[in-house]
Amino acid sequence: MRIPFFDFSREISFIGPEVEEAIHNVLVSGRYILGEELESFENAFASFSGCRYAVGVASGTDALFLALKALGVGEGDEVITVANTFAATALAILYTGARPVFIDIGKDSFLMDPQCIEDAVTEKTKAIIPVHLYGQCADMESINNIASRHGLFVLEDACQAHGALYRGRPAGSLGDIAAFSFYPTKNLSCYGDGGMVVTNSRDLYEKLSLLRNYGQNDRYHYALAGYNSRLDEVHAAVLRVKLGYLEGWIDKRTCIAREYDNVLGKANKVRSNLFRESRHAYHLYVAAVDRRDELISYLEDRGIETMIHYPVPLHKLDAFKDSCIWRDLDNTEKRTREILSLPLNQWLKQEEVEYITDSIRGFYA
Repeated sequence: MRIPFFDFSREISFIGPEVEEAIHNVLVSGRYILGEELESFENAFASFSGCRYAVGVASGTDALFLALKALGVGEGDEVITVANTFAATALAILYTGARPVFIDIGKDSFLMDPQCIEDAVTEKTKAIIPVHLYGQCADMESINNIASRHGLFVLEDACQAHGALYRGRPAGSLGDIAAFSFYPTKNLSCYGDGGMVVTNSRDLYEKLSLLRNYGQNDRYHYALAGYNSRLDEVHAAVLRVKLGYLEGWIDKRTCIAREYDNVLGKANKVRSNLFRESRHAYHLYVAAVDRRDELISYLEDRGIETMIHYPVPLHKLDAFKDSCIWRDLDNTEKRTREILSLPLNQWLKQEEVEYITDSIRGFYA
C-alpha cells in the first residue's frame, strides 16, 4: 500500500461540484477583488472564530505581519515567541523591524512555556506571539495574565488552529488579535495562498482594512502607506464552501489521532494534555519518539510517507542569527530530534489508518 502524506485529489471527489459552482459564480460576477464573496466569508469566519471582525489577506504570513503592524510593532521593539514553529512566525516580526525573542516550550508539550515569558520581558517588549502549534491552543489564560501585568499585546499565531478550542472558546478569540493561514495543507484551505486576521477591536479592524489595501480610505486617497494584501474572491468563495464542512473534518481527524495515540502508547513522549472544554484541531499529528529516524525508514519501506514539522528550530537558522534567545531552549531542541508527523487528513480510508497503525505496531513489537 502507498500512503502519501498529502493527497489533494481526494478532496475534489467529495466536494468538487460545490467548489466548481462557487468558482463559476465568481467568474460570471465580474468582481474578483474585495467583493461580496470576501465580505460573506469574512463575516462567517469571524463568527466561527468568536470575533466581531475578520479581514481577509493574501497569506498567513501577511496575516501575522499586518497584525503586528496594526498593533504598532516596529523598529527597536521585541516580540516574544517560540522557535519550534514555521519560519513565518518570526519572519513577520523581522519584517516590522522588530526583534524576535525566542523562549522555550514546556517540558511535556510542544507549546510556549508561560513560565519562561516573565523573565524574557524587557522595556523593549511590545507583544507576545503564542503559537497554537499543530492545532492545539497554548495556555492562553497564563499568557494573557502575564501580558496584562506588563502591558503587552497578544497576537495568536492560529495559522494551524482553525476550529481549535481553549476552555470552550475558539482559537482566534483568545488574545488581542489573531492570524490564520489558508495554505492548501491547512484544515481550512484554499487552492493557493490566503490568510485572515480576526479581532474584537474596532480600531484594529479599521487599521487592518487600510493596511491590506494600499492604505486607501477612499479610491485613490491614501491615509497611510499600506500594502497589497487581499484575499481574492475565488479563494473566499472556495473557503466559504469548505467552512461548512470543517467541524465534521475535525471530528474525522480526531478519530484518526486517537487511533495513533492508542498504537503509540508510551512510545509517544508528548501526549496532548487539553484543558477542560478544549479541543485539538489536529492540523498535524506529531509524535515525539525514540529511534525516530529508524521508524521513518521502516514506514517508508512500507509505503507510508511521513514528515518532520519542523526539523530545525528557528534560532539555529542564519535568517534569525540576530534574534534574542532567552536562556537555553533545551526542550525545543530535544523535541526537534524526536518529532515525527504521521499522515492525517479527513480523506484517509479506514484500511489505510489500520495499515499505518499495524505498521507502527510491527516496528515496536
